[in-house]
Amino acid sequence: MNYILDIVFATRKPEDYKLAKLKTIISYGSSPRASINLAIASKAYAFIKRRGYVIPEDVRAVCYDIMRHRIGLTYEAEAENITTEEVISEILNAVEVP
Repeated sequence: MNYILDIVFATRKPEDYKLAKLKTIISYGSSPRASINLAIASKAYAFIKRRGYVIPEDVRAVCYDIMRHRIGLTYEAEAENITTEEVISEILNAVEVP
């Protein structure tokens, strides 16, 4: 759960996760519903993989689909052709995996 929360909070306060450059790229971060849906989707993905528990790879596997439309980019980011997938990749690479 803490890993999911760290990912979602990194979209809201990127400077707390050593992602200060994303501060000018993200207009608004993910809502609390993102963390709820990320947890549900991670559990479903783990179930499909025949596991009764969630591992960080499950969270990473569904993260793009859950978070893609929940992050708003600034006009500057859109002008530079930065996509939400690139932002999510940077967040996943920066947030410490438990």
